[in-house]
Amino acid sequence: MNWRIRYLKEVERDLDKLDGSQVIRVRKAIAKTQQNPLPRSKGGYGIELGNKGNVNLTGYLEIKLRGEGLRVIYKLVQTKTEMLIIIIGAREGEEVYDDADERIKLYRL
Repeated sequence: MNWRIRYLKEVERDLDKLDGSQVIRVRKAIAKTQQNPLPRSKGGYGIELGNKGNVNLTGYLEIKLRGEGLRVIYKLVQTKTEMLIIIIGAREGEEVYDDADERIKLYRL
């Protein structure tokens, strides 16, 4: 069963910052994860997050695109079988986690 995907409006700007081949790979990774976005500990594809620097992302998951140096951070809305994409950003440093935290607070997720 594929989960429905929903994006925060800022994710479109995240995608606009990527080149065409990166967008294709990100969309493929999301489509694959959409089939089973549960955490790996429950047999899914998602990587569970916890505390990252000064940011508590417990309850959120990520997709790592190592070859692209990108991360996709998402939250499962399990009552609706929905994946909410929070951010797509570079894997370098911790900035993607800080930006995810800002969006989580903004939308009270």
